[in-house]
Amino acid sequence: MKLTTCIIDDDLVSQFATRYCIQQSPGDFEIITCSSGEEGLKICITMAEEKDKLPDIIFLDLVMDGMSGWDFLNNLQQLFKDHPLPSVYVLSAFANSSDRTIAKEHHLIAGYVDKPLSRSYLEKILVEEEKKRINT
Repeated sequence: MKLTTCIIDDDLVSQFATRYCIQQSPGDFEIITCSSGEEGLKICITMAEEKDKLPDIIFLDLVMDGMSGWDFLNNLQQLFKDHPLPSVYVLSAFANSSDRTIAKEHHLIAGYVDKPLSRSYLEKILVEEEKKRINT
């Protein structure tokens, strides 16, 4: 089953590294990249309207110009109350240690990853996603 994965990060190098890591994994992915939280929300709205579903996995940077990752999460939750929400993995440099603490406790965040995404962490994510789909 193809997993739709959305990378939301305003750093093009990080976007490329995350995309490359996903492409090198054995999974079957549709990969969408967004350079801002606003663009990520637009993608989610379009997918909900056209496919009646959201991305399966979102890799989200917290610190971006314009809409922050935290604002993106708040908007996602408000706009899609009636949809199953994606698994969100925060992908950040975590310069601010309070962000790491908040991310660990945030109910919408399935996990947090220090940049860059590693193959081993991606494999853990895929195992968790497979368990979710089996139990659904």
